[in-house]
Amino acid sequence: MKLPEKFIKETDSFFARHPEVPSEGFYESFDKIPLHGVRFSRTKTVPSQHEGLIKHIDPTFTALDPVEWCEGGYYLSEDTDDTRKTGRNPLYHAGVFYPQEPSAMLPAQVLSAKPGEIVLDLCAAPGGKACRIGEDLKGKGLLVANEINYERSKALLRNIERSGITNSVILNENPDNIAKRLPGFFDKILIDAPCSGEGMFRRDRSACASYEKYGPESIVPVQRSILDAADIMLREGGEIVYSTCTFCEEEDELMISSFIERHPSYQIIPHPEIKGITHNANGSMRVWPHMNRGDGHFCVHMVKGEKTARQTPISGYVRSNKPLKASERRGFDLAREFLADILTDAGLEEITRIPYTNHSGGVFLIDFDENLFKGLKVCKTGLYIGDSRLTSAGKSVFAPSNSLALTFSKEMIKPDRYLALGFDDPRLERYLKGETIQLMPDDGVTGNGTIVVGIGSAPLGFGKVGGTQIKNMYPKAWRLI
Repeated sequence: MKLPEKFIKETDSFFARHPEVPSEGFYESFDKIPLHGVRFSRTKTVPSQHEGLIKHIDPTFTALDPVEWCEGGYYLSEDTDDTRKTGRNPLYHAGVFYPQEPSAMLPAQVLSAKPGEIVLDLCAAPGGKACRIGEDLKGKGLLVANEINYERSKALLRNIERSGITNSVILNENPDNIAKRLPGFFDKILIDAPCSGEGMFRRDRSACASYEKYGPESIVPVQRSILDAADIMLREGGEIVYSTCTFCEEEDELMISSFIERHPSYQIIPHPEIKGITHNANGSMRVWPHMNRGDGHFCVHMVKGEKTARQTPISGYVRSNKPLKASERRGFDLAREFLADILTDAGLEEITRIPYTNHSGGVFLIDFDENLFKGLKVCKTGLYIGDSRLTSAGKSVFAPSNSLALTFSKEMIKPDRYLALGFDDPRLERYLKGETIQLMPDDGVTGNGTIVVGIGSAPLGFGKVGGTQIKNMYPKAWRLI
């Protein structure tokens, strides 16, 4: 492919300054087919299932090909198109896997969020890294996922809903505004910074045109501003992972050295234990397309001072249960009645152990004080489980959110309220297209009312049984076209 002349000039200069980095084969790597990958959800799958599942994603599968730097990450064969094929796969709709470029799997692995931590993904859309962080938190602590671009925040919202994460807040904010509202609040911050995108040239040919129009000089001030805002938000002893998909030293190593000069309490944490990538002398990491298996990527892990435990107990941010108005109580009671009809006793206890709140009839589960985010543009707080509505007969009923179904495991659902569809069942595609489907005698579903429809053991959404038909409740915006 034809690369921008400015990029070639800058890259030649880089290799001349860094003879320790082999240059042979670098430019030729841009003519190779970019690798695709998937990362399996570790809340919805276990490793022993991955071989069987990936056969339904990769048409030429022969053996598992793990991404060395990501638990649950795998390479796909070269002729698997991760946008046209994996995005239509029922397992993707169920949140079982996320299609992700292999290099992009590195930053969240390095961040290594732990249950109970308060973590910010500052530039989160479309959401692959945020979903991985949510899995690592295991429902304990808080994930704040921010995206400054409103249209991109919609994709972020959908992917987090699909992943089944319950303890999240999604913001559509400028980093400076978050820093003013929440100074010293976060334990860990992931910054997958906007960059000149050099590492994306072979995957996205439009990235070359964007580079020629804007280039590193336009993005460097933005990156610097984002890092400085992150410093304000991070508590002492907290950690930042900064990453880009560019080779530009000014956006990578020099950006970090400049940041540490301004904020000398920071130290780089090296990760020699991570295999398959190139480790720099200063402790940062790179994925080179001619030396590693992935697109160009830079990643560095920093700690603010000495690692310390959080001084403010996380319980201090838990929302208090205020007395409920009758209208609010009714909404939650309807939700509980709905859930009790679908879930086992253990499943009901699991999903309702989180405190709830009510917004204009909508019922949300959230265990954090929403006042923390007052004054910020909030796209979603906690798990939206549905709302109460009036029927034409004037009866109040509960209308569930599809995101609720995606938080269930099969074990939480009563056996006769779950319809498991196989890959070879023609009803599966019809369900994902929003069509009415037929109930079969051997489906194991009994009685009328709302059920959960899934692909194998992974829930997809709701349906309403009436006789031998199942009325489709899959959201219009999510349906296959």
